[in-house]
Parts: sequence; structure tokens; C-alpha cells
Amino acid sequence: MSAAGNPAGWFEIPVHEMARAKVFYQQLLGVQLEEHQMGSSRMAWFPMKQGAAGAAGSLVQGEGYEPSDRGVLIYFTAPDLDAALTRAREGGGEVIVGRTDIGEFGFFGLILDTEGNRVGLHSRE
Repeated sequence: MSAAGNPAGWFEIPVHEMARAKVFYQQLLGVQLEEHQMGSSRMAWFPMKQGAAGAAGSLVQGEGYEPSDRGVLIYFTAPDLDAALTRAREGGGEVIVGRTDIGEFGFFGLILDTEGNRVGLHSRE
């Protein structure tokens, strides 16, 4: 099976409290999330552009969605990694791995969001 570009097409981040999680991610990434009701699940979609690089996704509150620090790990692009790590702390999250050099690939850090999900942040600089 061949995919054009990157293979990831969509992601969902489980949440307990949508309002709290939405504020956290809006502050962390400097974006606005758009809320939707999809069946019995409440969702807050990250901004997306058709045809743009990267995967689109959503916060999800609903049956079968349980936040975890041990599951799939998503990395958000953070052009200013240090500022993003600071915003994570200020927003009620926890930095579990600070700015870490990964050579030619840039830098990363890991946080726990307000819901208990482990999330990565990546920067080329």
C-alpha cells in the first residue's frame, strides 16, 4: 500500500474534561479548536487545511476514550520548543522530558497534558 506523503491521516486525543483540555491545547499551540458533536462523542478539532502536510486530529470525550500516559505518542510541531514547554507548565500540564537534542533532527520534549496523556513536542531549532 502506497500513501502520498506521511502515512498518518488522523489522530484523536482522549479527554475527561473537554473544556479544560480545549483551553490547554489552545494555549499550548496558539490555535483555536472547533467543537463538534459526532454521535455520542464530543470533539474539538484542531485547525486543518486540505492538502497541507501533517495529520489532522481532534480531542475526543466519549465512551471508549480513556486518557493514558502509556499509549500512542503524538508529536506536535513547536517552532519555539522552550516557549511551548513553558506554556505546557503554565496551562496545568507537566514537563516529563525537557528540551532534548536529537542531532540533525532538532529537539524534542515530552509533556503530560491536563488529562494525563503523554504528548511530544518537536522543533527543528
